Amino acid sequence: MKSLIRIKAIMLKELRQLSRDRLTFAMVVMIPLIQLVLFGFAINTEIRNIPVGLVDSSQTYHSRLLTESVKATQVVKFGHYYQTAEQAKQAIQTGEIKAALIIPADFEQRLAQNRALAQWMVNGSDSILSATILGLQRMPFIPDYKTRNLPNQGKTFEVTLFYNPSRKASINIVPGLLGVILTMTMVLFTSIAIVRERERGNLELLITTPVSPLELMIAKIIPYIFVGLLQVIIILGLGHLLFSVPINGSLIQIFLGSLLFIAASLTLGLIISTLAQTQLQAMQMTIFIILPSILLSGFMFPYEGMPILAQWIAEVLPATHFMRMIRGIVLRGADLIDLWHDSLWLASFTILGILVAAKRFKKSLD
Repeated sequence: MKSLIRIKAIMLKELRQLSRDRLTFAMVVMIPLIQLVLFGFAINTEIRNIPVGLVDSSQTYHSRLLTESVKATQVVKFGHYYQTAEQAKQAIQTGEIKAALIIPADFEQRLAQNRALAQWMVNGSDSILSATILGLQRMPFIPDYKTRNLPNQGKTFEVTLFYNPSRKASINIVPGLLGVILTMTMVLFTSIAIVRERERGNLELLITTPVSPLELMIAKIIPYIFVGLLQVIIILGLGHLLFSVPINGSLIQIFLGSLLFIAASLTLGLIISTLAQTQLQAMQMTIFIILPSILLSGFMFPYEGMPILAQWIAEVLPATHFMRMIRGIVLRGADLIDLWHDSLWLASFTILGILVAAKRFKKSLD
């Protein structure tokens, strides 16, 4: 009986302590609520409106009819038009489009001979996207009454998969896994950095030193940059040796792109560290950030399948930009100039994040 009384007393004490910790109590409620609503709408394996390009070398009534038939599936969206197949291939490499429909000059002859009418060039490094395009391979096409006796029983399209013709899942997963691991470790390391100093009583010592808040923020992230670069070497090195993941891009480009993301992730952790009062709060807020960072980045679920609101949220998070960047460099041989939008966002996020963290740390000292 006395044991139950003691248990009850401790239980009531913990409940009162939890109720006084407003941030923790809010996270208990908001994490499941927001994550459920966000992922319930955002996670979708049915891709629609994939951005693709078009090369129509035939420029005939039937070639335009074929294009309209493909549009009607709502699987792809023609937003870019090119004169040659080489231009379209270059656009796939830079990430401007995910695939390109190539209609040859002898389209009418192919139609009459019941041959494959056109060709899809597809970024095969995205396995879900390539599988969706492959689903259009035997799309029926019966233009008009003149050709209804030629129902084109064979393949309507030929499909060429670039960068992953064997459709190995590991080729797509390993570079994406690099973004996931760096997100988890880098944000976690620095999210408890300032809080740990406060709980250990070291914050008072830092106040008495001539170190400025900005200098402190920069000094906090530099050691972990080397940790992140070591993880990059381990993941890509083992991925290449064990799973034969090709490294088509320059090692310098991979290094610079990874450096941008590592710095952005560490900065995000620093911002969390200035917001949290305890290491428990820092861990909770880190989880709150890590989950959407991973699930909305395009690592597991296609970015194109997400609703617009989810895409806007994904664009704010550094992991989304790095996922596009590292896959583009490693698998497609692109460089940071080709991926300038993602590079600029990560650099801007890092600079702005350090300034915000330094400003908040200075306020906490007043």
